Amino acid sequence: MEKIIVAFENDRTARRIAELLEGGGAAACLVCRTADQVRRSICKLPVPAVVCGYKLGDQTAELLFDDLPPTCAMLVVASQDRLDLIENSDIFCLPSPVARGDLLASVRLLLQVGRRLERYGRPRRDAEELALIDQAKALLMGRHGLSEAQAHYYLQKESMDSGAKLVQTAQLVLDSLDQA
Repeated sequence: MEKIIVAFENDRTARRIAELLEGGGAAACLVCRTADQVRRSICKLPVPAVVCGYKLGDQTAELLFDDLPPTCAMLVVASQDRLDLIENSDIFCLPSPVARGDLLASVRLLLQVGRRLERYGRPRRDAEELALIDQAKALLMGRHGLSEAQAHYYLQKESMDSGAKLVQTAQLVLDSLDQA
């Protein structure tokens, strides 16, 4: 079983998430409460993924993500209003409260992403790809009345469910909505 880091400011929440993940056979968990603990732990034991809350004891998840090695994926589990504050599209988001099955499935997918990152590194999107993703979000927002964060979450979820890259999913959304 692969080892991941579970980091939440609230120790009870962190332990509960770790128990769910370990009990479901998704991953062995190392529990941290601060971003500094996560950084120190990753130096000692490289892990493919971090599951955390929006804010840790000393820093937000988004700031921590910038310090993670390019081979490490991140899943933030938080209320939708907190997830709306995350601007980095490389961070996976899961709104809480979350069902056990959704959490386990998301972590399994996150581990797959982590393994790919180990092989190839974190992909960087060029301006054309970013524009395509923004165009798909704008179309979703206009046609379905979604917020920017909801449109981004929709693209991420569809991408994870289909195993396609985010930019491929954005293109499919543009193609399908343009035909409608």
